[in-house]
Amino acid sequence: MKKYFTLLIGLFIWTFASATTLPVSAAHEFHISKCQIEYSVETEALQITLHLYLDDLEEALRQQGADKMFLCTDNEHEKAEKYLFRYLQQQFKLIVNEAGEEAEFEFIGKEQSEDLQAVWCYLEVTNVSSFSSLEVTNSLLMEIFDDQKNIVQIMAPGKKQGYFLFHKGQENDKVTF
Repeated sequence: MKKYFTLLIGLFIWTFASATTLPVSAAHEFHISKCQIEYSVETEALQITLHLYLDDLEEALRQQGADKMFLCTDNEHEKAEKYLFRYLQQQFKLIVNEAGEEAEFEFIGKEQSEDLQAVWCYLEVTNVSSFSSLEVTNSLLMEIFDDQKNIVQIMAPGKKQGYFLFHKGQENDKVTF
């Protein structure tokens, strides 16, 4: 019951963070990321959308030695996407359909959010001919903030959905459809 209550609170925060354009200082009372994973039957692919606050992400990259990336600006470092993709690969992992192997995803691109405070990252896992289960590891930004929460929504065929709320110490979970 506690897990579902925590999930509902996380979804409320996600909705609030999506609908508001508060200043950075107000928005960062919470350290939260959101992710949507949707299975496309037509393309046989998992389409992944990640929403991360730019200043938090810049700090994570800085701690890995990629300083002054200036993501989503005119001064963006020429290797910024390379460093960003490497970070995502380290902290975000998927195992599809009991395969036991981590799925390899492609970095499709990124764009700054409308409020200029965050970045949307787009990833894709191709050649997924069927979709019955998904194990997710999402430790994004948890090495930076002890109170980091990562919300993941999974949308499977037939309007089936799964939700996760990850936090430090609980970065991995699995859903079966």
